[in-house]
Amino acid sequence: MINTNQYLKKIGEVAKKVSRLMAMASTQQKNDALSHLIQLLNSKTKIILKANEKDVKEAKKNKLDRAFIDRLIISSKTIDLMIKGIQNIIYLRDPIGEIMHLHMRPSGIQVGQMRVSIGVIGMIYESRPNITIDAASLSIKSGNAIILRGGSESIHSNIALSSLIHEALKKANLSTQAVQVIDLTDRSIVKGMIGLNDYIDVIIPRGGKSLTKMISDEATVPVIKHLDGNCHVFVDSDADLSKALKIIENSKTQRLGTCNTTESLLISKDIARDYLPKIVKMLNQHKVEVRGCKESLKLVKGIKAANEDDFYTEYLDAIISCKIVNDMDDAIHHINKYSSHHTDAIVTENHQHAMRFLKEVDSSSVMVNASTRLADGFEYGLGAEIGISTNKLHARGPVGLEGLTSLKYVVLGNGHIRK
Repeated sequence: MINTNQYLKKIGEVAKKVSRLMAMASTQQKNDALSHLIQLLNSKTKIILKANEKDVKEAKKNKLDRAFIDRLIISSKTIDLMIKGIQNIIYLRDPIGEIMHLHMRPSGIQVGQMRVSIGVIGMIYESRPNITIDAASLSIKSGNAIILRGGSESIHSNIALSSLIHEALKKANLSTQAVQVIDLTDRSIVKGMIGLNDYIDVIIPRGGKSLTKMISDEATVPVIKHLDGNCHVFVDSDADLSKALKIIENSKTQRLGTCNTTESLLISKDIARDYLPKIVKMLNQHKVEVRGCKESLKLVKGIKAANEDDFYTEYLDAIISCKIVNDMDDAIHHINKYSSHHTDAIVTENHQHAMRFLKEVDSSSVMVNASTRLADGFEYGLGAEIGISTNKLHARGPVGLEGLTSLKYVVLGNGHIRK
């Protein structure tokens, strides 16, 4: 039987040592590793798909829910998206070593800030095996070492992908241990990782609310996290109906099981009588169940009554809550109360309303006339993302390349002393 504490300590010691080497790696070396990874993803697609097939088959056998299996599946399209994400990361400017805000002080010294690697990142995630590639790629480019612990349901996929990552690192003359993928499925590994303060600098969880909450509550290592994605679309009194229909349809129905899928619909009472029946009809065509407030039940037949919990819920299913609001004040208050502060959007043609919504809604991404599904590191030009953060310190929103770096002050002098 493996002693998990000793196992994790060994992994942590290796990661800490390798992180110093990665911090010194050249941009060319890091980009070379990523280029090699792209080539391997292209040439070994069949191996990846075969490994993923094992995981999906096992998930179906264990009767995991539809949204979970959807997140687990790797297709040729998924691999293409992985490759595009890596290509974007290669194109991004390497932030490591950049000196910013350099300015002269009255004493004669120059003071600025340098962007540096964080060190060792711990990543704990469920189902989505594409995270293995996204996280590894961002960690390599940002000069960090990373320890990846995926869920047991994606173990075959993650092992297959990790072998390609190691091969790519080796070809670029970088340590293969810069990316360590834990191949043990024992749940004690998670609790061990979140207490590995001497070796891991930050933990990033991606998974269900219960996993993230447990990590947030129990971790002694700093955590970058979001608990859930109760995202809203507010249809303002000055909204264009055609835009509203298009945005709500994409936000809710493109994919049900993602954290940036809209779970709550708000609509101004001034337009609800005309707009809500058409919106509900569109949602019903996608077999989305609408759970509404008392006012919405009066306007449209077939809406189920919502309770208080519905307005807090991330369904990850073909269900959406609906609330008719009096005005902007009411909408903003509702969102700031019930939202998980992930992503919230307004549909409006009123510039003042749009600007007020952007300023007053307290979420990591706030949108005007755009689908909440666009809240994504790839869509934001970050190349890829290692996760979404609803933290207010260090990183907020999609965490990309810069989110995996830190800043330190640098001082340039010429024999200067303090008087």
